[in-house]
Formats: sequence, structure tokens, C-alpha cells
Amino acid sequence: MEFINFLLIAILVIYIIRSLARILLPMLFQKVVNNAQQHQHQSSRSQSTKEGKITVDYIPQTKKGAIPDSEGDFVDYEEIK
Repeated sequence: MEFINFLLIAILVIYIIRSLARILLPMLFQKVVNNAQQHQHQSSRSQSTKEGKITVDYIPQTKKGAIPDSEGDFVDYEEIK
């Protein structure tokens, strides 16, 4: 008899938790999305630049000591038949 009571209570608790999760989780996700959008909007507003101004975020390093394509050894070859 105790086992049946335990099963009924466990099933009832699981049902209640699932029902609450269906109601509360969408609201929680919506709140997280709104916060992320506000944060993105604030950061983009603070980084706004004048129209026509160009900014460079990354400048690749030049390879020192690399041999340019115009230099190097070229060996003539003869085709052997």
C-alpha cells in the first residue's frame, strides 16, 4: 500500500513540475533574450562611429625573412625521352 501511495505522489509531483516548467521556462528564456538584446544594443550604441569613418581592427603581421615570389632559384630542365 505504501508503494502505491509513493507512486501516486511521485507521479503527481512530476506532473506539477512539468506543468510549471511549461509556464515558467518560456518566460525565463524571453527574459534572457531581452537582456541579451539590450546588452547588444547598448554596446553597439557606445561603439557608434561617424558616418564615413573607417576603423581597422586587425592588421596582419608581415613575414620578415620570407622570400618574395620574384626571387629564388630557377633550374632549367630538359625533357628526357
